[in-house]
Order: sequence, then structure tokens, then C-alpha cells
Amino acid sequence: QVQLLESGGGLVQAGGSLRLSCAASGSAFRINAMGWYRQPPGKQRELVATISSGGNTNYAESVKGRFTISRDNAKNTGYLQMNSLKPEDTAVYFCIADSGPVRYWGPGTQVTVSS
Repeated sequence: QVQLLESGGGLVQAGGSLRLSCAASGSAFRINAMGWYRQPPGKQRELVATISSGGNTNYAESVKGRFTISRDNAKNTGYLQMNSLKPEDTAVYFCIADSGPVRYWGPGTQVTVSS
């Protein structure tokens, strides 16, 4: 079992930055890929970014050049640096971690970008 807990969400003005963290505990040594999804109000959950255990990254087109995903394997922690935030980035952001065939989810953290 892997437990995930996000932190770093909040309210920010458009153009600002936030850094989300995702702390993994439990059988965290079994984690392969980590990533972030988001769910805007009234919309479906969507992929934001992923990072493999080897550091290969993948981003949604809407966040390329603005968001950076990273991880610290020694700390079992993933990060999402979000710059140049836009009101359309407003969403609940969820951390995910893959361990074999199982995908674990964090409870989510709210990010609100005001115009």
C-alpha cells in the first residue's frame, strides 16, 4: 500500500506561481511513475504531467512551458512547479503514483487562480 498526501495548493493571482508537493509513505519504495491530474470545476479529471522513475517527463499541451514536474526519490516526494498560472488552471490537483499495476491517488489539493 502507498499513501499520498498533497500540499502547496492555495489562492494565487493570474501570472503567479505555486509549488505542489506529494509525499508518499507506506510501500513508497515500490513506486514507479508519479504524476499529477487535475479536475476543474464541473469538468472531468485530466492528466497534467507524469514522471518516470528514471526522470522521463510528459506534459499536457495546456501546461507545457509553464509547469515542471520533478521528484526526489530519496524523500519519496514528487513536485509540480506551476508558473504563469491562468484562471483556467483552477482545479483540484491530485497526485498519483504507480506501483506495478496499481495506481494510487492522493486526496487532492485546491488551486484557485484569480483573474
